[in-house]
Amino acid sequence: MTNAEPNPKADFAHVREWVFDLDNTLYPPEARLFDQIEVRMTDFVMRALGLPRDEANHLRAHYWQLYGTTLAGLMHEHGVDPAPYLHEVHEISLDHLCPDPVLRAGIAALPGQKIVFTNGSAPYAMRVLEARGLSGLFDGIYGVENAGFHPKPHPASFATVFGAAGITPTRAAMFEDDPRNLVEPHTLGMRCVHVAPEPLPAPPAHIHHHTGDLGAFLTRINPS
Repeated sequence: MTNAEPNPKADFAHVREWVFDLDNTLYPPEARLFDQIEVRMTDFVMRALGLPRDEANHLRAHYWQLYGTTLAGLMHEHGVDPAPYLHEVHEISLDHLCPDPVLRAGIAALPGQKIVFTNGSAPYAMRVLEARGLSGLFDGIYGVENAGFHPKPHPASFATVFGAAGITPTRAAMFEDDPRNLVEPHTLGMRCVHVAPEPLPAPPAHIHHHTGDLGAFLTRINPS
């Protein structure tokens, strides 16, 4: 389903728990924050493993694809300490972000509990939320460190965070830019929304809705 679907509100009438990814979900991809993060990831891999840049960049992408995050691959394959990595790769400029009053109003009007769940770190998420004018809206902010360093899309990641937050999946919705991170939420019974500039050519069954404008979408599904 796309932004143009006539009335998605009914599909969310039962939802009282709202889970939001952070990167490229609560800010638009054109901010290109991940371009900065990926450079820092590659720099870290170069130093940690003594690799030239091309090899380090290839390994960064390979671990992301295989393990869900580059960090998970570095921990599993090389025993890397996650704390310095998370601090270093997220020390980026947020100058390209600006407040989004429509998105803020849309999130604020949602009934029930609202959390952020990111494969980044919680301190980084807090910085991004502040830059977007979204501070104070969420009942919890969960980074990969709060998931025992198990990243989405692994089931253990969702089980840990949802358990800590008290999320009941059958009354919850998740908003996420990476389609693979919606597979487990769908299995758990959540309403799943793919947030991306364009819908997938053939949307899989685990995606219920697509939107390229999260603020406008939340305005349409708001029960008030």
